[in-house]
Amino acid sequence: MASPTSLTTPITSISFISSQYAQRLKKLGIETLEDLLFHLPARYEDVSHITDIADLTHSAVVTIKGSATNIQSRMTSRNRRLFIVEAVIQDTTGSIRAIWFNQPYLAQTLQDASKNNATVFIAGKVRIKDGELYFSSPAIEVARDNKPLVHTGRLVPVYPETYGLSSKWLRYAFNRLFPMTKDIIHETLPENLRTTHNLMGMQEALHAIHFPETLEQARSAKHRFEFENMLTLHLAVLRARAKQKQNIAPAIPATIPFIQKVVHDLPFTLTDSQKKAIWKIVKDTELSTPMNRLLEGDVGSGKTIVASIAAMNAVQAHYQVTVMAPTEVLALQHYETIKKICDPYDITVSLVTRTKKETEATTAHIVVGTHALIQNTIDITKLGLVIIDEQHKFGVAQRAHLIKHKKEHTPHLLSMTATPIPRTLALTIYGDLDISLLQEIPKGRKKIQTSLVREQDRPSKIEFIHTLLDKGQQVFVVVPLIEESEAIQTKSALQEYERLSSGEFQHYTIGLLHGRMKPKEKEKIMNEFQRGALQVLVTTSVIEVGIDIPNATVMMIEGAERFGLAQLHQFRGRVGRSTMQSYCFVFPSSGSPQVLKRIQAFIKAKNGFELAEYDMKLRGSGEIYGTKQSGVSSLIVNSLDNYTLIETTRNLARDMLQNDPLLSTTPNLEPKLRALEEQLHFE
Repeated sequence: MASPTSLTTPITSISFISSQYAQRLKKLGIETLEDLLFHLPARYEDVSHITDIADLTHSAVVTIKGSATNIQSRMTSRNRRLFIVEAVIQDTTGSIRAIWFNQPYLAQTLQDASKNNATVFIAGKVRIKDGELYFSSPAIEVARDNKPLVHTGRLVPVYPETYGLSSKWLRYAFNRLFPMTKDIIHETLPENLRTTHNLMGMQEALHAIHFPETLEQARSAKHRFEFENMLTLHLAVLRARAKQKQNIAPAIPATIPFIQKVVHDLPFTLTDSQKKAIWKIVKDTELSTPMNRLLEGDVGSGKTIVASIAAMNAVQAHYQVTVMAPTEVLALQHYETIKKICDPYDITVSLVTRTKKETEATTAHIVVGTHALIQNTIDITKLGLVIIDEQHKFGVAQRAHLIKHKKEHTPHLLSMTATPIPRTLALTIYGDLDISLLQEIPKGRKKIQTSLVREQDRPSKIEFIHTLLDKGQQVFVVVPLIEESEAIQTKSALQEYERLSSGEFQHYTIGLLHGRMKPKEKEKIMNEFQRGALQVLVTTSVIEVGIDIPNATVMMIEGAERFGLAQLHQFRGRVGRSTMQSYCFVFPSSGSPQVLKRIQAFIKAKNGFELAEYDMKLRGSGEIYGTKQSGVSSLIVNSLDNYTLIETTRNLARDMLQNDPLLSTTPNLEPKLRALEEQLHFE
């Protein structure tokens, strides 16, 4: 193909992209021309200032231009596989040596330039050795026919890369592509909108972001794409919400006397937040519009009882309920908790996991399980309510499958999470959900005392833990890995289990739990820990969510720097589930200032919401909330701290759909909008 004919042109059809490079591009998710054009720079290196050689100083990042002389190439005597190319670059003010490693083709490039008296441009950081300034592996470019520079003498974009695919190759590709694509890059935003919000046009922005003349121009181009992507997300969310309202759900009456009896019979008092959440849920499910509500509560806030009462209310109206959890351990715990609540009311509960498929699953009132629930063999005929715990841990397609439309209706959906969602995420990626917050911890529970334990303080802390074990309390020990790794210098579960069994906890019963164990082994260990047969449980992050052992009062976190702040908060939430004082002891493997800063933020945080905001700034929401797997653009994810942009685009999206529901004035935005909706599978 001489030139691509549309943005959907496969990169394999573009003449200068070999099959080898197409495979490398595919690793970055690049399969079409559009994917490639919108593979945007991660940063820029400013080598726009062309400096005389006589004015060079150590550590300066500059571009020089001159002629290449004294070109040499050789293999090193010590390492026969290291190929070195050297040259001296000189201008009218002086000369400087440049050296390149394992780029043998550069010898011919430099010799050709010297033979043709061509100007050579060198860009990079000036280094010094034995008092001599030199360049090590700088970018190199030979001037040709007054064509603009691509790799030197400008603001040079640096792209996300993969093995065998450099930013230099990507710059080369964009330089060849742009002249071919002028007629197929179409504007997606109307002129009046661009004028009102001071946005570049599509072609201008694409050229400016890949070939900026100034940093300000690059920022303006990036802003145009951030604005468009955030606007597209809001349009998708609002359209999904409108579409959801068109579906028919079963109208489940709120059986107030029954709910009051269940609440009265509980051995504890519900918090005001729990009561409010139950009321909101049962009022939602009374409507024939499908509920799509997120029950968000900090660890230990009592989400399961709220969901259980909502499920029991649906059963009273002769509908079935499914409860899906991300792990077998958590599914089993939900099953046991919900069954205990439901048994006095003749409500049947069954369990479906990869290893446990109860025969009465399709006829039980409430079916609890893992992803095994979405298998075609499980057919729940009168499904009225779907409950998904830690819903961001499931793929979007898995969530969509659970609530796929039945012939007669769409079930109501209640999602739960103990991972606090910052306000910006609630407005964007979770914008199609109504949210109920559980902001109180059940009465009688004490604040967990959290502290950083340095190596020299470990013996005294272990001695303190012994006194708690001797009182009959239990201990979690969380480690980052299952087995020891040479690459990652941190403790493993197997290593720590063996060390603790013969050392610090040799006089106590100790168990081991990790993700590679067979389900029956996990269940056996958890049962032993629950009934107190095990005093100490060494485990990986398999216990991150939902495990409820009221007698466990100590959480030891080894190699704490290997976990995100949200994970650390989840681990801490595994203790403090009774009226006894609980403790969380953080044992980092590194004492670096950055590690200690993160751990101090974890210790000082008043709640999970505060910690989530900090963690999002630190690591990005894609890692924490699963948005990386959801098809959400990195531009959107990286804009989630820009509340002004979020508010502006949300209001604009609302106005656009109100004035033009079919978006007829923005036809070129529709394909992008449909693609995003398909990726996100909005429920």
